[in-house]
Amino acid sequence: MTWEHHLIFAAVAAVFWIAGSLLAIAKFSKRYVWTIIAYTTGVVIYAAYITGLWISLHRPPLVTMGETRLWYSLFLSLAGLITYIRWRYKWILSLTTVMSLVFVAVNVLRPGIHDRVLMPVLQSIWFVPHVTVYMFSYALLACTFLMAIAGLLKPSNDVLPAIDTLCKAGLSFFTIGMLLGALWAKQAWGDYWTWDPKETWAAITWLLYALYFHIKEIRPNAKRMIFVSLILAFISLQICWYGLQYLPQARGSLHNYEIKVS
Repeated sequence: MTWEHHLIFAAVAAVFWIAGSLLAIAKFSKRYVWTIIAYTTGVVIYAAYITGLWISLHRPPLVTMGETRLWYSLFLSLAGLITYIRWRYKWILSLTTVMSLVFVAVNVLRPGIHDRVLMPVLQSIWFVPHVTVYMFSYALLACTFLMAIAGLLKPSNDVLPAIDTLCKAGLSFFTIGMLLGALWAKQAWGDYWTWDPKETWAAITWLLYALYFHIKEIRPNAKRMIFVSLILAFISLQICWYGLQYLPQARGSLHNYEIKVS
């Protein structure tokens, strides 16, 4: 399995994701069951590609931005499916599908083709759990962002219970990811925390999501403020993930791992 196969698997997965999204808003008796079948099929197909790429590369595909986008698209579609099953929001699969396909499209245009060999710092037991836990948290928090947008555009949507559950889960995984990263940093660089730009923005992001819980506690009826706080936190999350590469202070970051094939 190589990056050349990505378009094929992505296209087939997209067909099932779109079909599941359309089935979710259709009106017939077995809509719920067929929606789950279609969307789950898309998730499994995309997961199969990532697994095949992992085997082909002889290393986890988690090093480059292109590779992490693969996991984000997978986990985002999975998070959307979980949200649909739990809360039956007909529109959530459409939103997660659109966002997933945006990142799929970026990977089609800019695939992450890099060296098979992991640099020494990545040859750690903390590497895979740290990155995968982070990416899953990003996907869960993306769902809260999408529901916050929906809540702002249509105030009648009762999305706060779902947002609260997903945000708790997302921030929990984010926190675990930070702790795993600290253990990794101690092993690799001798310190648990170095205030590297990546670490700094992770801390900012964590505090912004903590702010959401604070606002929800002291002003539970201020829905617009709650939704806006989630949107700002998600913007910070995007800077933490890939926006840093566009900031001058990140050029010397210890978290630059991409080594291109010569």
